[in-house]
Amino acid sequence: MKDIYQIINKVRISEKATMLQETAGEIVLEVARSANKIEIKKAVEVAFGKKVASVRTCNYDGKLKRQRRADAGRTAHWKKAYVKLANGETLDLV
Repeated sequence: MKDIYQIINKVRISEKATMLQETAGEIVLEVARSANKIEIKKAVEVAFGKKVASVRTCNYDGKLKRQRRADAGRTAHWKKAYVKLANGETLDLV
């Protein structure tokens, strides 16, 4: 297994992520693009000490952005993971 700090990049906090956390007990993370669901599950269980029920992932392409006078550049591609905690588990991020 990779180091957990190479798998979990950051916690994504938005309105949708906050609603998911309050209603469904899910946390939204930005993870390494090469990480699979099993690695993400183990990393969350070790880092936060919570039991994980399921993991869903989404890959996002970077957006085209204009770079000064040059042609268009591109932001980095990234991967998002929706991690559902087991029943009775809660995580207070804020």
